[in-house]
Amino acid sequence: MTSPHDKRNPGQALMLAALALPGLDAQAQTLPDYSEISVGYLYYKDDQPGLDRISVRSPSLRVMMPVAGQWLLEGGVVSDHLSGATPRYHTAISGASRMDEKRNAGDVHVTRYFGHATLGLGAALSNENDYRSHAYSAAGTWSTEDRNTTLGLSLGVSNDRISPVNLLVVNERRHTTEVMASLEQVVSKRDVLKADYTHVRGRGYFSDPYKLLDNRPRERDSDSVLLRWNHALEHDALRSSYRFYRDSFGIRAHTFGVELEHPLPQRWSLTPGLRYYTQSAADFYFDPVYDPRFGPPFPPGYVFGSTAFTSADQRLSGFGAVTLGLRVARQFGDGWNVWFKGEKYRQQTSWRIFGSGSPGLARFDAQLWQLGVSKQW
Repeated sequence: MTSPHDKRNPGQALMLAALALPGLDAQAQTLPDYSEISVGYLYYKDDQPGLDRISVRSPSLRVMMPVAGQWLLEGGVVSDHLSGATPRYHTAISGASRMDEKRNAGDVHVTRYFGHATLGLGAALSNENDYRSHAYSAAGTWSTEDRNTTLGLSLGVSNDRISPVNLLVVNERRHTTEVMASLEQVVSKRDVLKADYTHVRGRGYFSDPYKLLDNRPRERDSDSVLLRWNHALEHDALRSSYRFYRDSFGIRAHTFGVELEHPLPQRWSLTPGLRYYTQSAADFYFDPVYDPRFGPPFPPGYVFGSTAFTSADQRLSGFGAVTLGLRVARQFGDGWNVWFKGEKYRQQTSWRIFGSGSPGLARFDAQLWQLGVSKQW
């Protein structure tokens, strides 16, 4: 799963990760010599003890096509339907409210290849009844003559408009700027290392209008470093990663990931994966201890009309999480490929490392299933 301190739930964030700021990863240095169309379907569901929460169903379509020997065109659309119950504060079932939303999103990206360099531009749009986002990006890469070293620099901007159906706010705005620098190095015939540094500057509305007493700063800055190591074994491919994240909300997070791609007879492949995530709580998150006069969801010492920053959003708490995944793929003749992936996610405060987790929160579980079919020609 993605980092759970996103405005959306983990399933939503995962589906739109590639659409939010397209092109923020270094493009391949060689123009593909084939076109490809792929169709996918995603199902996501999360729950807590005694409460089924969010479910997501999402079909998608993506197309990639080289043009005139120098250009690569890419584009995709996704439509997802969300339904279920989401707690309004901490994990109290009595505070849950029902939701039923639909969202459509799409992106387009064009890349120009210049031998040892690339330059790409992209745009994306996401639209739902209470949230609208536009994003634009530019990305460039340069590699050495032997292509063993590749440098990348990317810039993305997004503009969001928030108008919740409860009318708590109307036409609130959020502007985000993201810059990423990357270095990829081939160190041997079997090993490739890559390092990414990303800085994000956000200004505007970050509160959750559907949660009681949720008042967050109107500025959020973050920095992250992602380190990746790909190693080729005799028959398998080992991919590992580590990511450190910090932001001005006070969250510090670590992510460790590993997966092993193993080929099977008849052009099958099997890829199990394991990911561990841990984070500290935001500075303004408060534990499920409530004011003795007013009770839930009011924090201790609450004063009506207070403008102090506060939130009971479980995604801002301190916790640890483990994701187990398995991907099965099959290559057929004439350019056809089929793959299936399943993931199981569990989040518990007691699983946090580098500090103690936030007390008094229920366990959180999620499952994600994906099916994809692609055709190359």
